[in-house]
Amino acid sequence: MPSAIPTGTLERPAGSSAAAPAAVSRWRLGRQAAWRTLLAAVAGLLLLLAFPGSSLPWLAPLGPAALALAVSGQRARSGAWLGLVCGLAFFVPLLSWSGIFVGALPWLALAGAQAAYVALLGAASAATSRLPLWPLWAAALWVGQEALRGRFPFGGFPWGRLGLSQTEGPFLAFAAYGGVPLVGFAVALTGTLLAAAVLQLVRGGRRAAALAALGAVAVPALGGLAWLPLPGSSLAAGGPTRTVAVVQGDVPQPGLEFNERRRAVLDNHVTQTIGLAEAVAAGEQPQPDLVVWPENSSDIDPYRNADAARQISRAADAIGAPILVGAVVSGPGQFVSNTAIVWDPRTGPGDTYVKRHPVPFAEYIPFRDFFRLFSEHVDRVSRDFAAGDEVGLLDVGGARVADVICFEVVYDGLVHDAVSAGAGMVVVQTNNATFGYSAESEQQVAAARVRAVEFGRSVALASTSGISAVIAPDGSLAAASGLFEPTVFVEQIAQRDSSTLAERLGAGPEWLLGALGAGALLAVAVPGLRRRGAAG
Repeated sequence: MPSAIPTGTLERPAGSSAAAPAAVSRWRLGRQAAWRTLLAAVAGLLLLLAFPGSSLPWLAPLGPAALALAVSGQRARSGAWLGLVCGLAFFVPLLSWSGIFVGALPWLALAGAQAAYVALLGAASAATSRLPLWPLWAAALWVGQEALRGRFPFGGFPWGRLGLSQTEGPFLAFAAYGGVPLVGFAVALTGTLLAAAVLQLVRGGRRAAALAALGAVAVPALGGLAWLPLPGSSLAAGGPTRTVAVVQGDVPQPGLEFNERRRAVLDNHVTQTIGLAEAVAAGEQPQPDLVVWPENSSDIDPYRNADAARQISRAADAIGAPILVGAVVSGPGQFVSNTAIVWDPRTGPGDTYVKRHPVPFAEYIPFRDFFRLFSEHVDRVSRDFAAGDEVGLLDVGGARVADVICFEVVYDGLVHDAVSAGAGMVVVQTNNATFGYSAESEQQVAAARVRAVEFGRSVALASTSGISAVIAPDGSLAAASGLFEPTVFVEQIAQRDSSTLAERLGAGPEWLLGALGAGALLAVAVPGLRRRGAAG
């Protein structure tokens, strides 16, 4: 006689495997989460290898590819976790130089803050991963998160953007057409197309996989063609030349304490400049039209200290050319100013440029009382630096230079403003002594190389302790120093007046690409909100 009770409700004997399917399901989900997390970490490490330190820029597209594979088909919450893992794997080692002399807390706080933006990227990429043409939206989202990271908070910190990994190769050419954002977009798009090809192969879509792979090859191929109309490696081609000397005087020792020997740093730069003058008199070097000293080459205010002023004038008189001096100047009020001074051998100090973007927690301390609770190092900055309000265009020895100071080289708008004001070359004055023998200097030189291509201008980079460099308009190194060694370069540099498409478009490409990413997010979010409203 058949039972009246449905078989699905019968009680199983003790020891049966009723929970086995659920356990297997949980095991599979856990295993999947583990490999996705590992893949996200690999994505961050691949990005790291692309940057100076390892200097394998061709690996850069594999970072976005690995992250895209990790977040594919996931919810936004899972994507955020995977993005955070990627960001930490990248930024913690990339920014390790920030903690060399101040300890782990500031370093890890900075790296964690930057990684939080990659978490947002992971969430957004996961949410849009089911849309048609998702590789395009994912690449645009990379640009969007970098735009946010470069602006918020405290003016942002756009270090480690994808585009700044490309110091050579086909992707670098895109800088002349859309700046760092377009370079980063091209790198990310190549990676997301590679990820799409892999996913289609796994699903059996060979034709779609082939098309995605073809697109991944087409992007760098287009970059190779984009090089054709751009300037070459000649410093002297493209306009009237000026003879530029770059002086790296070195510091007594690396670390924060270098600043306690301010007079020794100034004397080192005076000595190197006088040595150059002797080489000019002996016919061993050409007579320079201008001399570039680095940031912090005179941390003794030459307006208030007559002896410092005499030493700078002594060097200028000896070389017979104006010197662009990097000085710390008292004022306005209770503040100090990171100031570039054009010091003429006949008339003394003249035009100045005051750094427009002082570095938070290094040159000024926001919310000082609060952050003192976490680190006593905040009081090493005893006086906050004031921000300048004028563009860094200076006339030095007949050269119109776009002057940016230290980290300003990674801020698109600051460099663009100075070049578009009429500069014929770019000068970067920096002090890297506080970062020791780390990759920070190489990363900064890489940014300057991208700027050279972006604006079709040669770049003279002067550092107190290295790396100093002279960079041609194609981003190649015409000269480069080592770390912590006195060096002088003298080069003929053309004063170019042509403008690249990137200069004319300004921030336009970044806004456009960011809007594409935002539009993709809206395409996902709006229908979701409507469904929730209807269900409610």
